Amino acid sequence: MPIRVPTKVFLTKGTGVHREKLTSFEYALRDAGIAAFNLVAVSSIFPPNAQLIKKEEGVEMLKQHQGGIVHYVVSRIETNEQNRLIVAANGLALPADRSAYGYISEHHKTGQNQKEAGDYAEDLAVEMLGTTLGVEVDIDKAWNEQKEEYMLSGKIVKAHSISQGAVGKKDLWTTVLTAVVFCDYR
Repeated sequence: MPIRVPTKVFLTKGTGVHREKLTSFEYALRDAGIAAFNLVAVSSIFPPNAQLIKKEEGVEMLKQHQGGIVHYVVSRIETNEQNRLIVAANGLALPADRSAYGYISEHHKTGQNQKEAGDYAEDLAVEMLGTTLGVEVDIDKAWNEQKEEYMLSGKIVKAHSISQGAVGKKDLWTTVLTAVVFCDYR
């Protein structure tokens, strides 16, 4: 069977709260718009030449395939502790040369806010991409605030992230997730 490569990718996030842990996860998937699929977690490669599209466009593309297998890179965390701050994030590092592959990171943590988690996930993805380019990455030196891009040994890297946080509720499970979802294969 030939290997198929995704041509479109979207980011999504969700939160679910319920007395049952599994149901809170289901509600988070529903909130993210991806509950109607058999989700298969994959590792961390952003496909070459893939287009990053809006969540609404991606969910609409998938609607005709409900019950089908959908690949995604997911970050997920849950808690049943009251007032526990939880956050999940995915980061993307995309090389300027779009014929090369990029990286996707997953990050989840307690006690961190969404911005911190998103920034951290981006940094992780950039570092992973840098190592494949044979470049030692100093994130603080690589980031160009004005251009909002990273520069690794003269190579421009665009980064994106998505994060979702929540605070745990008394006697309930809270799940947060973020996902990079693949669709439209060639």
